[in-house]
Amino acid sequence: MADKALENFIENVCGDSHLRVEADLGDGFVRLRSAEAERRQAVHDIRSTEDVVIELLRNARDANARSIFVAATREERRRRIVMVDDGDGIPPAMHERIFEPRVTSKLDTMHMDKWGVHGRGMALYSIAVNAETARIAASDVGKGSAFVVETDLDRIGEKTDQSTFPIFERMESGSVAVRGPKNILRTACEFALESRRSCTVYLGSATDITATLYEFGLSSLTSAMRAFCADTTRLPVCTRLAAAPDPAELADESAKLGLAISERSARRIMDGGIAPLEPLLARVRIGEEGEEKPHPARILSEASPSADADQRGLKLSQDDLAAFSDRIRAAYAELARDYYLEPEVRPEVRVGKDAIRISIPVQKLR
Repeated sequence: MADKALENFIENVCGDSHLRVEADLGDGFVRLRSAEAERRQAVHDIRSTEDVVIELLRNARDANARSIFVAATREERRRRIVMVDDGDGIPPAMHERIFEPRVTSKLDTMHMDKWGVHGRGMALYSIAVNAETARIAASDVGKGSAFVVETDLDRIGEKTDQSTFPIFERMESGSVAVRGPKNILRTACEFALESRRSCTVYLGSATDITATLYEFGLSSLTSAMRAFCADTTRLPVCTRLAAAPDPAELADESAKLGLAISERSARRIMDGGIAPLEPLLARVRIGEEGEEKPHPARILSEASPSADADQRGLKLSQDDLAAFSDRIRAAYAELARDYYLEPEVRPEVRVGKDAIRISIPVQKLR
């Protein structure tokens, strides 16, 4: 008790400086305690949402994950990243301790890649120091993991443009150059390309990732395993959603992994109304140097909204085109309200020789 009283007295007189300083060297110089030095280093390790994403991806890869599912959602000034993988998993007793400095399972195997050294036991600690919350939603040995990280965008920023897909070009030297904003999409694409021989990455909204995990589970579990599963925690994390018998259970199991979806969305997933994502790498096109090759998912948005016809085929009058566009916008507005999307967007309509192509930009409400 006397030691505690002395500690309290020092704390009241000196603040917490004695806890941070190992030695006063004079003339304003001090030697920091190792814990304080680590904390300061960790603060600077994570400077953006994109840094959080790449560190979580590297963590999953180094845990021998073969499939990594990333859900990125935003509400006002909050960013939420949920990452689910089928890697080695983490024992329950270590769920909190892995966010402490220098805690790692890579005693003999540090990994060096284009983002630097990984395996020194500082990545998750750095995320925890900078994020508002960082936790393991589900994990156990041999069953994979689900991480949930929430950040305050006023504290940790991100690229303003989070919708532009990167453009990849093969240079004369044979290397691949990347153009576009260094957003979450580009970060995940670069990682998927770099790690293509070891793992597959999926990236989308919470609903997209839930649909993809549901399909992943269906392809991994037998009908008997799904029908007679009384405790989903016995299943690998990536397969648990497929054991849900109804939409309410699917929404509940999804929430346990940090993926918040409505029961309505869960019903649409189980009915096949929301398709699973294709691997992120399947969406990457690599063109030759100097060749403009817009990503397939964005080709439609390159058309001018005022273009009323392809001269080789069908022609529409401006009035008919405008009326058609208004009806599409009205239909989308109803859908947008259900999924918290910006309803006031302008559909882009392109009339071709044998098809009318419609592109609607998807924007989250802010």
